[in-house]
Amino acid sequence: MSFVSMAAHDTHKQRRIVFHRLPPGQAEAAAALLAGIDGLSVRRERDGVSLRVDYDLPGFTLQGIEEALEGRGFHLDGSLLQRLRRALIYYCEAVQCENMAEEGDRSQKCRQIWVQAYEHHPHGDCDETPEEWRAYR
Repeated sequence: MSFVSMAAHDTHKQRRIVFHRLPPGQAEAAAALLAGIDGLSVRRERDGVSLRVDYDLPGFTLQGIEEALEGRGFHLDGSLLQRLRRALIYYCEAVQCENMAEEGDRSQKCRQIWVQAYEHHPHGDCDETPEEWRAYR
């Protein structure tokens, strides 16, 4: 098994936040609220009920952004499709953040595994054939 380092572009995320249709104007109010945050780019979608947000992990996650909005009284779309989409994104981003936190440790751990395997591996002449049979032809 090999571990692949995460490229910088893998941490940049562009996500869609969909609000419930009632009360109207939530997307505009949320865009105004999020617009002043460094590292977070926000733009409204044409449908009037959703936003497009751009951010980099681990500074922001979709779950963190949406929980902050819900804490401020915004209502997200609760349809089954949106809840499933959110759950998948939350999970993937959480795993990616954990992997980024462990990336430095992982290379050291892999190195230690190979060192230990090498130390336990017999070196030199590993032929099980008795000495007197080796010269026999």
